[in-house]
Amino acid sequence: MQEEKKSNTAEEKIAMPHRGGGNRIIMAIIAVIIVVVLLVALYATGALSGGKTKTAVTLTGSGATFPMPLIQEWAKQYYNVTKGEVRINYAGGGSGTGISQIKNKQVDFAGTDAPLKANETSEFGLVHIPETLGAVVLTYNYPSLGGTLKLNGSILAKIFLKNITVWNDPEIAALNPGLNLGSQTILTAARSDSSGTTFVFSGYLSIASSSWSQIKGQGKTISWPEGTVQNSGNAGVAGYVKTNSYSIGYVELSYAISNQMTYAQMRNADDTAFVTPSLESTAAAAAAKASSLPAGDGDWSAVHILNQPGTNTYPIASFTYILIYKELYNDQTKLNKTAAKDLVNFVWWAVHDGGQQYSGPLSYPTLPSSVVTLDEQILRSITYDGSPLL
Repeated sequence: MQEEKKSNTAEEKIAMPHRGGGNRIIMAIIAVIIVVVLLVALYATGALSGGKTKTAVTLTGSGATFPMPLIQEWAKQYYNVTKGEVRINYAGGGSGTGISQIKNKQVDFAGTDAPLKANETSEFGLVHIPETLGAVVLTYNYPSLGGTLKLNGSILAKIFLKNITVWNDPEIAALNPGLNLGSQTILTAARSDSSGTTFVFSGYLSIASSSWSQIKGQGKTISWPEGTVQNSGNAGVAGYVKTNSYSIGYVELSYAISNQMTYAQMRNADDTAFVTPSLESTAAAAAAKASSLPAGDGDWSAVHILNQPGTNTYPIASFTYILIYKELYNDQTKLNKTAAKDLVNFVWWAVHDGGQQYSGPLSYPTLPSSVVTLDEQILRSITYDGSPLL
């Protein structure tokens, strides 16, 4: 028994140093982990990198659904370009929503297809930056029509005023010999929300029809005649037309293409040809107007590219704009200087090749070079506490 006790005591003496060594190893590992965590934190704050590491910035925008697919693609690509340092969130909601929210400083930028009134531009200190352009098309659902529907502005106004109510009306039939037009009632679909697409469409009808101009005029919202089906957004109008035979409505070209919708040819301003809406025929409308555009903080209220001359110029075309405060200092917006510079850099990238390369694949024309030059001048005029950001 005594020998066994001695043996156990010896084993305990041998084990004690091993336990102490294990504790020292564990403590050393913990110390290394703490150092690594501290180093990562210091690099994240820029303390060990000379302040060069940048905190990620999130910029928010809302407004026009017209350019929404393109702006959201820009946001995704720019996030990659900046390696995650700049995130852009664009919510859509319609031009009216975007204008209201940027006036109230709820967003950093807004999208609108309808330019501001002159007094709004000066009162709020906003600038217009044309960032892309598009077309409004007449999408229709007529089973077994036997060809592409052709329309002109006068007939289109009568359809949406409910003065023409059946598909085989003599005026429609005269433009479409050979088509299988019957006596079905024309179902008209329009936007219910405050919409730049409506502004463009009603603007064209105001040019093409004196009756429309006098009765309805141009606006982001229209008091549509009784019997007009109203839905929110391009998706709402398109959804109705796709599911209801003998209906017609207006949507943005890129939306119609991406959703494989059928749309009409329109008579050109020269009254010489029916033009299919396309990237080329839309760009032709912008090229005809580019040289007469105002400065960014000027009066854009009367600017449009509707019903421009040219054999292959589509008549229902429009610029769409990004609105930004010309002075981005904190007393005007909620942006700090870093975020303000990121915003201007993003828009600069978007209107140049970096962003414009994504226009064609999404069915938007690229900006004419003369418009890009104007955008450069506008962006260089944007300041932070009085100093240019570019």
